Amino acid sequence: MQEPYNNKHLPDFDDEIDLTELFRALFQGKWIIISVTSLVSIIGVIYSLSLPNIYESKAILVPADESSSMSSAMKNYGGLAGLAGINLPSGEGVTNSEKAKTKLSSLSFFKNNLLPHIFLPDLMAVKSWDVKTNSLTYDESIYKKNSNTWIREVSYPKQQIPSVQESFKVFRSGHFNISEDKKTGFITLSTKHQSPLVAKEWNELLINEVNSFYRQKDKSESQKALVYLNKQIASANLSEIKQVIAELMQQETQKLALVEVKQFYVFDYIDPPAVMEQKSEPKRALICIFFAIFGGILSIILLLLRHYIFRKKSS
Repeated sequence: MQEPYNNKHLPDFDDEIDLTELFRALFQGKWIIISVTSLVSIIGVIYSLSLPNIYESKAILVPADESSSMSSAMKNYGGLAGLAGINLPSGEGVTNSEKAKTKLSSLSFFKNNLLPHIFLPDLMAVKSWDVKTNSLTYDESIYKKNSNTWIREVSYPKQQIPSVQESFKVFRSGHFNISEDKKTGFITLSTKHQSPLVAKEWNELLINEVNSFYRQKDKSESQKALVYLNKQIASANLSEIKQVIAELMQQETQKLALVEVKQFYVFDYIDPPAVMEQKSEPKRALICIFFAIFGGILSIILLLLRHYIFRKKSS
């Protein structure tokens, strides 16, 4: 015989959420929501106003190296050079501009080419920038400008005077960015700082130094190649081999001339960096909106937790 239908077969609705009860609890605690949201919003406003303005200087660049023309020239003479017993590079490797994009982000480039030209306190100890006097002030707990001494208290592995690796980490994460448009091949190089003038100077420094680095590198290689070819032509017996070596020397001389005359050896400007008048960050309005939303959500969660805790205790 079938058991009579009784209450034990009914689902237990006691623990289900009652939306009416939720809205009633929220309405009764509306002043708590308003108060907490207002308090957190005020904290957000104070926090956003405490953040210094950051200015971003951008440069749009285009590769300016002549790797393709030099590569074709090397291909033309590669076979003849082989007959003469001279090994030439194939010219099919990575171009200077492609290598430079990685070089700009490397520790060695920062250490050897940037850091000697950067005033380290501008990177590691800036407190604020005065727009009227165009001067920087430094955190006195880190760096004493009058005596030019570092006084910050740090623990291992950090050092009192910021190391190259620590400085590079700060520069790479907070002040420097490089990106490439895959469609056009244009490269955007940006630098950030509290001083728009420093941001522009660092941007120009990066471009000038990477151009200079590969100019000196190619110049040295061409000079060494000419010295080597001069020795080869002096010891060559066949006139055909001497002619090949003479042609190779002509190519290296042309390459050396390009190295000397080109101002922008690896990258050229499409849009050079400028001293920006408008800050790029912080986005104070967004910060305030985020704090207001966070405060509202936090107050609702606290109110609901209090409501259900008290309800369980009373039951």
